[in-house]
Amino acid sequence: MNVLKRYLPQLLMLFSSALWGASFIFTKGLFNSEEAITPTIILSGRMLIATIVTFPFLMLTHKLERIKKGDLKFFLMLAFTEPFMYSLCETGGIKYVSGSLASIIIATIPLFIPFGMALVYKEKLKARAIIGVLLSLIGITLMSLNDDLSFTANPKGLLMLGCAVIIAVIYTLLLVKVLGRYSPITITAYQNLIGLFLFFPLMLILDHNSLPLLSFSPKMFLLIGFLGLFCSTIAYMFFNYGMRSLGATAASVYNNAIPVFSLLLALAIGQEGLTILKVAGMAVVLLGLTVAQGKK
Repeated sequence: MNVLKRYLPQLLMLFSSALWGASFIFTKGLFNSEEAITPTIILSGRMLIATIVTFPFLMLTHKLERIKKGDLKFFLMLAFTEPFMYSLCETGGIKYVSGSLASIIIATIPLFIPFGMALVYKEKLKARAIIGVLLSLIGITLMSLNDDLSFTANPKGLLMLGCAVIIAVIYTLLLVKVLGRYSPITITAYQNLIGLFLFFPLMLILDHNSLPLLSFSPKMFLLIGFLGLFCSTIAYMFFNYGMRSLGATAASVYNNAIPVFSLLLALAIGQEGLTILKVAGMAVVLLGLTVAQGKK
């Protein structure tokens, strides 16, 4: 039991990475199966499901915390950066590139987190964290190459995903402000609620003509339901818990495991093939995680 408690933050971080890894593949599946679907439709559905799940649960368990007046601005900024701006850039980028490539780009977030923490909060840069991040980045690069060492992708998709990386760093810096004062599930619940009020009007304005063209098939509802419940709710709760226990820099390194899980799922459903470079890349990513979390 003591061993489980000791490694619970790490296990939860890995589980959140697995869920986010699956989100890239399932989001790409929505774009492939629903020609008329848009990022705002997907994200509005995710936020609606996440809000329907979290708030009744918090009310029934009497764990719904009220936001203190002075912290409201941080929650508004958190929700505006993530899920709103981040998800628009991430989901929009997935539309133009493969799910596994999108996950690889998003996994570069930890490369910039330590520098942001040092710049804003004067947090000392730890050598093992930097080495772990760099090793993981090398592994991610290997995973992104074809057998002939070529690298091709839609520039628009790459640009949108690059913006998502920058926004995620800003989100992490803001999250540090409220992590010690609120539970992870409270933070996640309010983020999703505010996100719903941001996404839904945008969807009605921009994509109201696309709604009648959707199939509303069981597959569509199942995929959006999974994204809303597991990726927008449970994964964020686990990540926030792990970040509070491990610290922003160490916790963010687990994002590097996201492309590993994306690739494994893509292999399992037959979307991609396995190459030597991808195997080597996964090994280096896992090595980076070990170094970043290892003792001196």
